[in-house]
Amino acid sequence: MKIKFNEMSDQFLKWFSGKTNVKSSTIENWILTNGYNQLGGMITGKNISMAGKLAATSLLIPVYLCMILYFKPLFVEFILRLFQFKHHKALEEVLGSTKKIIQSYLVGLSVELVIVAILNSVGLYILGIEYAILLGVLGAILNLIPYLGGILGVLVFMIVALVTKSPVHMFYVMGMYSFIQFIDNNLIVPRVVASRVQINALVSIIVVLVGGAIWGITGMFLSIPFIAIIKVIFDHIEGLKPWGFLLGDIVPTKKKYIVKPALELVSKLVRSKH
Repeated sequence: MKIKFNEMSDQFLKWFSGKTNVKSSTIENWILTNGYNQLGGMITGKNISMAGKLAATSLLIPVYLCMILYFKPLFVEFILRLFQFKHHKALEEVLGSTKKIIQSYLVGLSVELVIVAILNSVGLYILGIEYAILLGVLGAILNLIPYLGGILGVLVFMIVALVTKSPVHMFYVMGMYSFIQFIDNNLIVPRVVASRVQINALVSIIVVLVGGAIWGITGMFLSIPFIAIIKVIFDHIEGLKPWGFLLGDIVPTKKKYIVKPALELVSKLVRSKH
């Protein structure tokens, strides 16, 4: 990749020099003395900061998970003590349903990841892109991030296609990835992932955008299971069941709400004439 980018950089410098009548050596000296030093310092600082955050997160997440699993009985007992004894049965049903729906959602994501990884790898292999399996798996992992992940995935594919093949292969990769995304969004996600949480598409899009605005990429990833938990709670509380129905994916037929009232209106008119 370094060699390829250097070749492209040299070609660009020659083209820019021919258009502006400025010597290539002058441009290179300016980049080395001004732009490169400043850019190098910025990149170095960002890399150090990013590496530190990544290391801290990698160390802390397993600790958090172990603590949560260890103190699970404590959390459950705390929730039960917040409510009266007569509500404990309904509360246990909510907790059990929540556990099942989260497990089902994670299973759906895993199945989607495997299918998309296979499609990506096969498509890249057919196009002759190097490291097809590695890139296919990486693209499938990035695809788990709603909206942003698809953009990052296709950018990675296009960059590798550019540095290992030719510029025209970038468009081949873009077309292939668009086709896979179409299959994923219209077949895999509705049938494998969304069907497991039973949340309609409109609510899913809204909560993903809100989650991204509040908590970034992490919020986008956690927004779907979070709203699924809320739906489970609404479905078990009598006064909130209409809101649970609003979040669900069961769409009433128009016949019940449009045709029937229209027939009743016609019937009334006929009776009034008689």
